[in-house]
Amino acid sequence: MAKDNRITLYDLQLASGCTISPFVWRTKYALAHKGFDVDIVPGGFTGIAERTGGRSERVPVIVDDGEWVLDSWKIAEYLDERYPDRPMLFEGPSMKQLTKFLDAWLWQTAIGPWFRCYIQDYHDLSLPQDQTYVRHSRETMFLGGKTLEEVQAGREDRLPLVPPTLEPFRKLLRDTPWLGGDAPNFADYTALAVFLWTASVATTPPLTEDDPLRGWLDRGFDLYAGLGRHPGMHSLFGLRLREGDPEPFARDGAGIEVAPVNRGTARSAEMAD
Repeated sequence: MAKDNRITLYDLQLASGCTISPFVWRTKYALAHKGFDVDIVPGGFTGIAERTGGRSERVPVIVDDGEWVLDSWKIAEYLDERYPDRPMLFEGPSMKQLTKFLDAWLWQTAIGPWFRCYIQDYHDLSLPQDQTYVRHSRETMFLGGKTLEEVQAGREDRLPLVPPTLEPFRKLLRDTPWLGGDAPNFADYTALAVFLWTASVATTPPLTEDDPLRGWLDRGFDLYAGLGRHPGMHSLFGLRLREGDPEPFARDGAGIEVAPVNRGTARSAEMAD
């Protein structure tokens, strides 16, 4: 069991000290949700194997009273299994599957295009000793041998295309403060991690000032004494649209209902009187 209520977490940081990894972000929230005090082992992209004593080349990694646990999803499952007396991250196996679906959808919808819009910033904000690794590893991800600068170029044309694709997520949050209902759970932390990652590198905002996601995002960033409010984070809000850019979200209730709601007939309303 956690000694003195403390668990060690291996972080992945930028030069500002801000966490960049979405997987570390959701682990930070999971540990806070469970009520643990966290000892952070700082570091960047290089030297992870050395920091973890050869146990892992990736983070997050936690150490709980001598027990090492790797991978953010396995960490969340471990925390629920080891500490069922504390607030649960998952409420049953169906919640796990829905969370995995949401995570995959957000990665395809948001992180994929935003990654290409901020890839040079991702490099420039990294620790100096990490920048060679970041450039080489990220440039190999792109076909045609494009540089980070070439991939990021023209983002002013691409950034306005992302907010409209998030409309299903806005609808999901329209009638509930959290994905978990009255209180956040691991689904919220997994989704928040996407936007926390973006805020760590977004030197120009990806969302408009009036985006309806702002309420949920502000509540999420403020959780646990402002866990998501690191001074190295950038604002997500302030995207300036140009003539011809698509509407960033459905306004005035347009398109709110996914399918028509059966409200009966005019006769049924009369019979109810």
